[in-house]
Amino acid sequence: MSGYSRSRYESVRHGAGTLLTGALSAFVVMLVILGVMWGVEVVDYMGNGALDRQFGIVGWEPDGLVGILFAPFLHVGFGHLMANSLPLLVLGFLAAVRGLGRFFAASALIIVIGGLGTWLTSPEIITVGASGLVFGYFGYVVCRGLFDRRALDIVIGVGVAIAYYSILWGLLPNQQGISWQGHLFGLIGGVVAAWVLRRKRPAALPA
Repeated sequence: MSGYSRSRYESVRHGAGTLLTGALSAFVVMLVILGVMWGVEVVDYMGNGALDRQFGIVGWEPDGLVGILFAPFLHVGFGHLMANSLPLLVLGFLAAVRGLGRFFAASALIIVIGGLGTWLTSPEIITVGASGLVFGYFGYVVCRGLFDRRALDIVIGVGVAIAYYSILWGLLPNQQGISWQGHLFGLIGGVVAAWVLRRKRPAALPA
């Protein structure tokens, strides 16, 4: 094997190993996040929904701002949580597979932008649920490849757009009991996160 071939082989093997390690870490992190959500829902169920009322986002209420941090981990019953669990696991995994540092930074941006936007546009309404994160990870994964210009990320983004495009119906403001505001601003947060956390390219040297 020539030196060039050996170097290329080592590079491919290293890249595959890094991707596998990232995938395992991403899967474990998402299982932990979902485990926390299910544990919180058990406690909330035993308390007859007290956590939702105390730590949900309450629009236009100063005390309701605390919900920006906690609302994504609260749900209105197990049915609500089950509906969010699978898309959150899949999209969160794809968002985290490229690195946990960027994933946690993206999650923070999605939670803050999505939560603040919901608070500003949902007067006196209690909003809880991880659907804002679901929409945020959708926007992040779809746009990450476009901003990073990585072929694999572009392919993943196209696949996610095709597989999950139907969730965009959740942006329509005509569905009772569904926070389209949380969906919309979560999506915006994901797109912003993809742009802010994009891979920086070195500036071209002057001729």
